[in-house]
Amino acid sequence: MAKQLTIFMENRPGRMKSISDVLLENNLNIWAFTIQDRGEFGLMKLIVDKPEKAQLALADCGFACVLKDVLAVTAEKDQPGNLDKLTTALLEKGVNVKDAYGFVSPKDRQGICLMEVDNPNDLGLEETIAAHGFTLLTGKELYEL
Repeated sequence: MAKQLTIFMENRPGRMKSISDVLLENNLNIWAFTIQDRGEFGLMKLIVDKPEKAQLALADCGFACVLKDVLAVTAEKDQPGNLDKLTTALLEKGVNVKDAYGFVSPKDRQGICLMEVDNPNDLGLEETIAAHGFTLLTGKELYEL
């Protein structure tokens, strides 16, 4: 399963820079991120090449952060209607998507959709997704991109 690093941070100038400094100092590569405003605080969600190392480095510098399992889904081919097919597959399994964002693989330019869902380890989810033309990437597959 792919891991998303979620960091709780103050909503003020320079805080994002502090996080990127820690990641750079530890030679960690950010592939995707999103920031969500929560008033005085916010959440930064990242996909990095070495999530456990990133969590330890940030925690050592005083950042509150956690790793969460997320789905990393890629389509067999890029075409109109992929999101509709993917959401159909998720609906068949009764999966609730809480958060989603995407990025393009630096290696093969393939689109990858990252989704935080209620039950990412649901039995049969991978087969249902595959039946609709998608691949659920393992953490290892994602981090080797």
